[in-house]
Amino acid sequence: MPGITREEVAHLARLARLELTSDELDHFAGQLDDIINAVARVADVATEDVPPTSHPLPLTNVMRPDEVRPSLTAEQALSGAPAQEQRRFKVPQILGEE
Repeated sequence: MPGITREEVAHLARLARLELTSDELDHFAGQLDDIINAVARVADVATEDVPPTSHPLPLTNVMRPDEVRPSLTAEQALSGAPAQEQRRFKVPQILGEE
């Protein structure tokens, strides 16, 4: 696979509106070449016997049972509210709605 050239990096930098020095062009060309080669190696993996998956590890949804437990009463929850109305928190009007 041909390597990424300085000119290609310079072109990408112009598209991204980045100013790169000559040293940075050389540095990034090597890094981009390494990245592209690493991604290309993925295609070499033998996958004929591997089923497609959405995640590499099996996932189990852990749920706890719903249990009724003691909690705050409406009065306790509203006790620290700066404003309340009809046993609900009252907040400032937004977007001019009523």
